[in-house]
Amino acid sequence: MAFLSDALGRIKPSPTLAVTAKTAELKAQGIDVISLGAGEPDFDTPEHIKEAAIQAIRNGDTKYTVVDGTPALKKAVALKFKRDNGLDYAPDQISVNSGGKHTLFNALMATVNPGDEVIIPAPYWVSYPDMVYLAGGTPVIVNAGMETGFRMTPDALEAAITPKTKWLILNSPSNPTGAAYTRDQLRALADVLLRHPHVWIMADDMYEHILFDDFEFATIAQVEPGLYDRTLTVNGASKAYSMTGWRIGFAGGPKVLIKAMAAIQSQSTSNPCSISQAAAVAAMTGPQDFLKERARAFQKRRDLVVSMLNQATGLVCPTPEGAFYVYPSCAGVIGKTTPKGQVIATDEDFVTYLLQDHRVAVVQGSAFGLAPHFRISYATSEDVLTRACEAIQRACAELR
Repeated sequence: MAFLSDALGRIKPSPTLAVTAKTAELKAQGIDVISLGAGEPDFDTPEHIKEAAIQAIRNGDTKYTVVDGTPALKKAVALKFKRDNGLDYAPDQISVNSGGKHTLFNALMATVNPGDEVIIPAPYWVSYPDMVYLAGGTPVIVNAGMETGFRMTPDALEAAITPKTKWLILNSPSNPTGAAYTRDQLRALADVLLRHPHVWIMADDMYEHILFDDFEFATIAQVEPGLYDRTLTVNGASKAYSMTGWRIGFAGGPKVLIKAMAAIQSQSTSNPCSISQAAAVAAMTGPQDFLKERARAFQKRRDLVVSMLNQATGLVCPTPEGAFYVYPSCAGVIGKTTPKGQVIATDEDFVTYLLQDHRVAVVQGSAFGLAPHFRISYATSEDVLTRACEAIQRACAELR
């Protein structure tokens, strides 16, 4: 349609949100579906955070705030970066936004010009390439499959860099695989980046606090201070603090970039919700002990899902270091036929079969740039996960 923007032709709707919508549609029809598509913790927002929001309402903190975050929240975010990451950011080096996705979007819109390239390891979070396209840039996809533990190697990074490279997006722990980079692995990538001073780094650390088996988190500006001046360290309240609906993301970075992001935000959304910002102050400055407790719960779920999926005929499920996703290979079922005579030619065929015939909703790996795989979110109860994995085992056993 000529009326619509050309930019719309460069992007597609989020596949993960599409799965969530399809599941809701089936449930509305009275069909029982186990949904493992959404990346949302099932834990409630902690009470002290909710109380801070209620108090903010009672105090009348319901007006416009500074475009990119209240002074109180910027101070709290600076405290978080220092406490958790050993990174020093002044208030004018911090941007607060309406969710982590908004943070990334602002940064790309503020910096990317037509012809600029953005390196994205695959599998990737579904929104990265589309945000680059919207900004007028070109995603450069670097394969990081099971053979490298779903981590990009220094050689692959080196090969992907060109004079047009503007950004590298580095997500650890990863959505969709849960793979995380060790300090030594980040060090090796940093050594490559130090040789290419025109490349900036977007470190998406959203799953920082959801780590397993005593894995030690690190972020790249912490590992290599020489990259501090060209790194945007991105995080948010959504995953660790179970605040997905509150919509608070934030980042620390160079003043010139933060100022540019504020300019974009001033002409689009303006400030994030004032009440959510007050709640986020409580999240950043209040008790943190529950984070490890919840990570232990996620680890139990991970172990359950990995074990059960590896018992399913034709599936291979690596063990992730963090987040709350697994990304099993379904290469072993490709080419097989369902009891209804449908051939499983792609991972999308497989997830369609799981949904239609076995009422389990997951997301196809092709949506994340690496097939044949699928993503399961295990951010739900062990009982639900057990029933889902049993259904997947039955589905695989029925294929011929």
